[in-house]
Amino acid sequence: MNSKYFDKVHTWGAVWNYAALAVMFVMPLGISIAFNAWPSLSVIGKVLLTLVPLYWVTAIIEVVTYVPMLGAGGTYLSFVTGNISNLKLPCGLNAMENAKVRANTEEGEVITTIAIAVSSLTTTVIIAVGVLAFAPILPRITAEGSVFKAAFNNVLPALFGALGAGYFVKHWRLAFAPVIVGVIVLVFAPETGVGILMFITIVASLVGAALIYKNLLSDALRSAKSGGHQPEKKE
Repeated sequence: MNSKYFDKVHTWGAVWNYAALAVMFVMPLGISIAFNAWPSLSVIGKVLLTLVPLYWVTAIIEVVTYVPMLGAGGTYLSFVTGNISNLKLPCGLNAMENAKVRANTEEGEVITTIAIAVSSLTTTVIIAVGVLAFAPILPRITAEGSVFKAAFNNVLPALFGALGAGYFVKHWRLAFAPVIVGVIVLVFAPETGVGILMFITIVASLVGAALIYKNLLSDALRSAKSGGHQPEKKE
């Protein structure tokens, strides 16, 4: 792919990410200015000491994890618009699956960027309509004791379950390692963040794939030797 494309993607991606970061500070800054209520540096320092180490690790892990799957354009769009794990990532992966292209390729880069851009526009419209339409009744159907409470609590697992089922069926050998490792991590550390858990399971998947490939290669070599396959001689 033309390097000019990636230059523009990185330039505008950085611009919009910094712009989104600035917008995030507008609300607290505006409240502080309007009410002349400024938090003390000691309070800010205590909060940052607690949160920054956690989120810096998660941020680094998410960059390392998402970029190979979503590409440069898709990653920048996802980081600006949010909802990566529950909307943008499934959308990008499903789009590549339907288009029969692979991640980390030129085709995959284009497909994921378009898919995530369309997803961002679509979800913005749907969320706006949903907020206006369901605002009066949403507190009732999501309240404790509501029969719909369990369904709302399991939207994300259902989404990833439906998305992952197709991959598990097609590549069932590769699914063992990440699923088992993910279950073990959640059993012993149920509070593990999504970004960290995803990174761990991806590493487990890569290790499992390497072991499977090594075993298949060894079996193929043994089969070739036992079958007495010899290269054909040219006359």
